[in-house]
Amino acid sequence: MGKKRENDYFAITPEMIALTELCKENSTIDTSLYAKYDVKRGLRDINGKGVLTGLTEISEIKSSEMVNGESVPCDGQLYYRGINVQDLVNGFLSEDRFGFEETAYLLLFGKLPTPEQLKEFREILNKYRTLPTNFVRDIIMKGPTADMMNTLSRSVLTLYAYDEKGNDTSLPNVLRQCIEMIALFPQLAVYGYQAYYHSLHPLNSFFIHPPRPDLSVAENILHMLRIDHKYTKLEAKILDLALVLHAEHGGGNNSTFTTHVVTSSGTDAYSVIAAALGSLKGPRHGGANIKVVQMFEDMKKNIKNWTDEEEVSQYLRKLLNKEAFDKSGLIYGMGHAVYSLSDPRANIFKGFVKDLSIENGMEKEYELYAIVERLAPKVIGECRKTYKGVSANIDFYSGFVYHMLGLPEELFTPVFAMSRIVGWSAHLIEEQINVGKIIRPAYMSIADRKEYIPSKERE
Repeated sequence: MGKKRENDYFAITPEMIALTELCKENSTIDTSLYAKYDVKRGLRDINGKGVLTGLTEISEIKSSEMVNGESVPCDGQLYYRGINVQDLVNGFLSEDRFGFEETAYLLLFGKLPTPEQLKEFREILNKYRTLPTNFVRDIIMKGPTADMMNTLSRSVLTLYAYDEKGNDTSLPNVLRQCIEMIALFPQLAVYGYQAYYHSLHPLNSFFIHPPRPDLSVAENILHMLRIDHKYTKLEAKILDLALVLHAEHGGGNNSTFTTHVVTSSGTDAYSVIAAALGSLKGPRHGGANIKVVQMFEDMKKNIKNWTDEEEVSQYLRKLLNKEAFDKSGLIYGMGHAVYSLSDPRANIFKGFVKDLSIENGMEKEYELYAIVERLAPKVIGECRKTYKGVSANIDFYSGFVYHMLGLPEELFTPVFAMSRIVGWSAHLIEEQINVGKIIRPAYMSIADRKEYIPSKERE
C-alpha cells in the first residue's frame, strides 16, 4: 500500500516556482533565431504551408490551385482515398443510410465496399465490441477521472495487458488490434463518463447499456449514453455525419503525424494509439470544439441583442484584443492551419446543424453562430494582418451539435477520437506496410559551450 498523500502534496510551493523560473531562464530561445537559421517552426514555413515530411494515399487536402503559374487559395476540398468527401456524403445520404462504417472500410482498405463486404465488416466490428471480463468493474469504474481522454488512454494501454499478442507487430495482428479499438472506443468513452458521473452522484443508479449489433456506431453512441435509449433519426444521422467528417484529415495533423512517428519506432499498436490520444487531447487540436461552445456561452451572457451586428462585432473585437472570454486573443472555431477560403467539412455540416437547431428549438442560437461566422473574417481582417483568408472550421459547429445532442462536454473530444481512430489506424498500417527509417527530424543546438565546474567551486 502506498503512503497517503497529504493535502498540500499537489501545492505549488515557492521552491517549485523558483525552479520553474530557472527552467525558463535557461530554456527560452530567441524567436529571431528561427528566421536566422531558416528553421521551419512547427514544420510550417512563414506562409503557413506544411513542410513535406511524407507520402500517403489515405487522404488529400486541397486549399490552393495554380493560376498562371502561381498558387492561389481556393475553396477547400477533402478527399478520402481519392474520393471527394462531399460525393461520399451525398452517396449515403441519398440512399438514406449511415455512412461511418463505409467510410472506415474505405480509409482502411483503400476502396469502397460492396454491400456484401460492408455487411461482413459490420459483423467483424460487432464481434470485437466485447470488453474483457470485468474490464468495466476493474478498470473503468476504479479511479474515474473527469478527463475522458485520459480515461481512453488508460483503457487502451490496459487492453494491451489483456492481449495475448500485444507485442506482435505483424500486419494481420495489428489490423485486428486496430479494428478492435475502432469497435470499442465508443464503449470505453461512454462507460468512462458514466463511471465518472456516478462517482460525483453515488446515489444515482449506475447504468450500462451494451451496444446493439443492429445499430450503427452513431446510433449505439446515443443508445449507450441515454438512460431511455431514445434518439431521433435526425440526431443519429447528424452524429454519423460528424464521425464521417472527423475520421481523417491528412498525415500532417498533429495526432496523425504522432501516429506515424511512434509507429516508425516499431512499437505496439496500443502504444501508438495512446500517443495519438495524448496529442488529440490538446486544446490546440481536438479540444477546440469545447472552447467554441464555452465562448458562445460567454457571448450570449454579454451580448444583449444577438441580432445586432455592431454589438456582435464589438464582442469579437474584445476577443481579439484579449478583453473577453478567456483573454487568449482567439475567436475559437475561426481559421485553420490549412484551409483559407473555406473548410469543406464545415460547409457540409452546417446545413444539417440548422435542421437540428429547429428540431431542438434553438434557432436563435444557430442564427448567432451564423452571424459570427459571417462577421468574424471581416473583424479579424481589420484587427490583424493575416497572410491568408479566415473561415469557419468544423470545430465551429461540431461543439454546438454535440451540445444540442445532449452530449456532456467531457465527451466532445472523445467523440472526435471515436472517429479519428479510423484515420490513425489507416496511417499506422500504411507506415508499417511502407516500413522505412525511424522518423527523426533534426534540431540545431544554439547552446554556448561551457566548462564543467567542480561542485565545491560552484556559487
